[in-house]
Amino acid sequence: MHGQPKEREVATDWLKILDDEIQSGNKMLKVVPKVLNDPDISLDQVKALFLELERQAQFIEKLKAALEAMGHDFPVVDKATALEARYADLAATAAEKLKELRQ
Repeated sequence: MHGQPKEREVATDWLKILDDEIQSGNKMLKVVPKVLNDPDISLDQVKALFLELERQAQFIEKLKAALEAMGHDFPVVDKATALEARYADLAATAAEKLKELRQ
């Protein structure tokens, strides 16, 4: 069995991946409001930001469903749920700004 990867080496560390993504989401929680409060931001920029945040939230929702279907433990699914909520909140914030600019 020499040369074969150990099972731990080939297993995906979802907790680590999701922790890293949550850290990115935390940074986005600080950056997105600043970007949206820029008086020079255009409607097209807000729309692009909203669409990207919505896309990310939908991706995480699908990932969470896949993790649940694969039978991952609650800590993994809970982190995916937190990440999904974070991006959904960010998308909602961008949607509010989009609504404001369209008035």
